[in-house]
Amino acid sequence: MQITDTLSPQAFEQALRDKGAYYHIHHPYHIAMHNGQATREQIQGWVANRFYYQTTIPLKDAAIMANCPDPSTRRKWVQRILDHDGSNGAEGGIEAWLQLGEAVGLTREELISERHVLPGVRFAVDAYVNFARRANWQEAACSSLTELFAPQIHQSRLDSWPQHYPWIKEEGYFYFRSRLSQANRDVEHGLALALEFCTTAEKQNRMLEILQFKLDILWSMLDAMTMAYELKRPPYHTVTDKAAWHTTRLV
Repeated sequence: MQITDTLSPQAFEQALRDKGAYYHIHHPYHIAMHNGQATREQIQGWVANRFYYQTTIPLKDAAIMANCPDPSTRRKWVQRILDHDGSNGAEGGIEAWLQLGEAVGLTREELISERHVLPGVRFAVDAYVNFARRANWQEAACSSLTELFAPQIHQSRLDSWPQHYPWIKEEGYFYFRSRLSQANRDVEHGLALALEFCTTAEKQNRMLEILQFKLDILWSMLDAMTMAYELKRPPYHTVTDKAAWHTTRLV
């Protein structure tokens, strides 16, 4: 879709929402998890790789704040960091994800070590952080608008996983429950920024491209997991049966 005449705020919002057709809820890997067709290894692999994404979100949000000169926006945006890192003695989303890891049979040390993070996942997530550091703050902020579609994906996990995967411990679902309300709050703020900033056809086209970039990141992460855990073709599978890829953050 190429916008030639500036869309009204209502039409532009609908164009953003239409991008939900490419959300990773439609990826075969996610469909298999939803339908109860994923193996224990596939669930654990997804949790371990997504943990890298979860731990990077506060870095992305801090980068946006570092480039944002508006105090009122920073006061709202900082809540996203607190949601993940925790505040006032309360644990945040990263701790909740560690609990999810334990609920699916992984150890905290496994997750924190990042040794299960596939190169394709790492590259995709790092691209997101690098974009947030280099783009202007409005564009970087609006790259988060995949949260428009997030409540649906969290609810789908809460609806399907307990019946399909009874071996997953109940305490593992806290992250998904907490994000139902947090994501809706974040959507309201992020969408308002996008509608305020994107007042020309050029800006609207660019923002749709940025949102597609974020969708590409999420989809590519699942492509990497499909190769490793479904097709049994992890990196270097033709030369070794060991995980030879790098496992540390190099910069």
